[in-house]
Amino acid sequence: MAGNVRLTGRLICATDAECAIVRQYLPEHIRLTRAEPGCISFEVIETENPLIWSVEERFVDQPAFDAHQARTKDSAWARETAMIRRDYRIIAADRS
Repeated sequence: MAGNVRLTGRLICATDAECAIVRQYLPEHIRLTRAEPGCISFEVIETENPLIWSVEERFVDQPAFDAHQARTKDSAWARETAMIRRDYRIIAADRS
């Protein structure tokens, strides 16, 4: 049986202006993502470094994660934050 898909990593801003963009578009991105079918958890939190955000996502399975990626690709979040560096790792956990 397929298991959860987890994304973990960081959103790394180069400037305060990029952080301002994250702060502007993040609340709606979080709201939309948490409302998606299959979203177990979604957290994007500022770290002690004001230019770095911790990202933790968990979805019930690969199709739910893929649907999230497809929705996000055409979102205001994706357009407005495209220049911001991402350092992500995706982990698919199998359950028996």
